[in-house]
Amino acid sequence: MDRRILAVALVAMVALAGCQSPFSSETTTPAPTSTDATTTHATSTDGTNTDEYADPETDRLGWEGGLWYDEPIQVDRSDGLNDSELAAVVNRSMARVEQVRQLEFETTVPVSIITRAEFRNQTQSGGEPSRNASLHQNVKWEAVFMTGENESAIAAQRSNTAGSVGGYYSPSEDRIVIVSDSENPQMNEVTLSQELFHALQDQRFNITRYDQSTTESHNAIDGIIEGDGNYVDYLYEQRCTEDWDCLMPESSGGGGSSSDLHVGMYAITFQPYSDGPPFVQQIRENGGWEAVNAVYENPPASTEQTIHPATYGEDAPTEVSVADTSTAEWSVPDLGPNSVDYAEFGEGGMYVALWYQSYVASNEAGAVRNVAIPYQDFFSASGELDAYNYDHEMTAGWDGDKLVPYVRDDSTETNETGYVWKSVWDSPQDAQEFVEGYRAVLDHLGATEVSTDTYRIPDGKYADAFSVEVSGDTVTIVNAPTVEELDDVHETA
Repeated sequence: MDRRILAVALVAMVALAGCQSPFSSETTTPAPTSTDATTTHATSTDGTNTDEYADPETDRLGWEGGLWYDEPIQVDRSDGLNDSELAAVVNRSMARVEQVRQLEFETTVPVSIITRAEFRNQTQSGGEPSRNASLHQNVKWEAVFMTGENESAIAAQRSNTAGSVGGYYSPSEDRIVIVSDSENPQMNEVTLSQELFHALQDQRFNITRYDQSTTESHNAIDGIIEGDGNYVDYLYEQRCTEDWDCLMPESSGGGGSSSDLHVGMYAITFQPYSDGPPFVQQIRENGGWEAVNAVYENPPASTEQTIHPATYGEDAPTEVSVADTSTAEWSVPDLGPNSVDYAEFGEGGMYVALWYQSYVASNEAGAVRNVAIPYQDFFSASGELDAYNYDHEMTAGWDGDKLVPYVRDDSTETNETGYVWKSVWDSPQDAQEFVEGYRAVLDHLGATEVSTDTYRIPDGKYADAFSVEVSGDTVTIVNAPTVEELDDVHETA
């Protein structure tokens, strides 16, 4: 997925923050800081060029399907691309990806182009999720105050996907689809380059082997998958600006509406797209592309390791366990074989959880309103590659977390659920800093402290009871429909 497409949907927030998005159309791309190895075209035995674009005798880096990375091609884009034109664009883009990334494709991947409307219909018409899957997602996103009891978290996620994805590579189908915002589908070569690189990643590094079953594990692994992909995308686009003729849409078209975007969910999804590219850039600058290749054998273990690259390979996350002390009325929804029945948000997700209410309050007021992590903090990242900031003292001490949803037999009808969210921090002080931010969010949502460490939000879409306990470096949050039911969900010592 192209981080530029993701970031466009966040531009509306930037205006309120008084900043310019690093991906806006006015942003200029600086000259590259390093130069890739060049590919020498065909030469005669005495070393002189016989044909600048002659095909080599054997496959070479920077050459694919009869085209060199810098070879001109002729296409008529007035009525879309016919099969031969599309093949030429794809083959040359493959050669360019090879030239930028210094990796050879093993096979060619089919590419098709569809309209945004077609993609939206495909996404929204997906199969109905099971009862337990819906409940699991609803509890998970309610826990970070992003969807209320009467809202569908899966519907919100599908809406985000439908309006934002610019293209995708399907490992299971071994094909690439480019999503065009024009009614007459047009190619975006930079988006194509990234999806081609994802296919190359799968061919060379088998990226489907990783466990990405939770939000945190998904974003952690995407620190290298999307970090590398978007760094290559960045280098490719530089070449388009400087010395390559690249096929880009003639107009941006419609795309997803910012009013359809769930910014909180989106900001969590965006973390590896923001922190991943500078993480990869630093590794490449220190050890070259071979060092980047080695990361696939030891990918980031947490979002902490891409937010704070110095922790990569040094600070492994804590494996958090949550004992089931619920009564018989409450149970963890079973998601079936090969599924996990818990959630993990990681440092990136917990940062957004404490920042999102500042966004909501600011958006409603039309002016900056801070709740926990300040609104402007998200926009304080610096550098061409690091789009947004996910580092704040309230969450920087994260060391591990696990959220376990609980439901009753009637939860689908009543929308009454519960959860236990346990997190471990680097120090008791770090735990206290997180709790201060979390309590600020509760207070903003109308919670009152009914007894020591026990809170109740009386009405609204987050109306529930909460227990927030700190024991040294560990924070345990329990949620239930009423104060009386807190111990039924999770009895604490």
